Amino acid sequence: MMSTEGFKRKLSAILSADVAGYSRLMRDDEEATVHTLNVYKKMILILIERNQGRLVDSTGDNLLAEFASVVDAVRCAVQIQEDLKAKNEELPANSKMAFRIGLNLGDVIQEGDRIYGDGVNVAARIESLADAGGICISRSAYDQVKKKLNYKYVYLGEHQVKNIDETVRVYKVLMEPRVIEVEEKQEFKTVLSDTPPPLPDKPSIAVLPFDNLSTKFRA
Repeated sequence: MMSTEGFKRKLSAILSADVAGYSRLMRDDEEATVHTLNVYKKMILILIERNQGRLVDSTGDNLLAEFASVVDAVRCAVQIQEDLKAKNEELPANSKMAFRIGLNLGDVIQEGDRIYGDGVNVAARIESLADAGGICISRSAYDQVKKKLNYKYVYLGEHQVKNIDETVRVYKVLMEPRVIEVEEKQEFKTVLSDTPPPLPDKPSIAVLPFDNLSTKFRA
């Protein structure tokens, strides 16, 4: 039986990220890909630390980070994708590098600086379901952020992922703020307002239907 000495269990928000199409990028230009990857990893590390996160591992094109707060983790993920999208605009089309990000809130085992367990594995599996430049989160993460951050979420259904017994409910993060919902509420409020609409700056002509009065006065 494995000794649990030095192990610590805790609940963490786990962020897992990797490069979409990394093999193709390496095949096309290894040196340029490694250079871009190192630049992007430094950008990501700064954002992780800025959002009170901790980089756990950074092997190859993969990154693993943990946060005490799911809100911080999702906010960090969105900032990563926005900054990398802006950085990609400087690169030619065949050199652009997009990351997929998966987030999960789960119980993990910490040994030294490393973390293990299903909480980590689920984050990695959810990441593989994200689009290039996109973010997917688990139901446990969604329940914590759905009313705390100004983003919309799309339910992608239940997924059976590798080495996890139970299906995982997955949500896609729509990174645009809820502008549409706000506009709709404002428009609805305007329609129901008791305040009459403002008069036009220029005079206008009202066209009324013609009423034939001659028929009313016939003998």
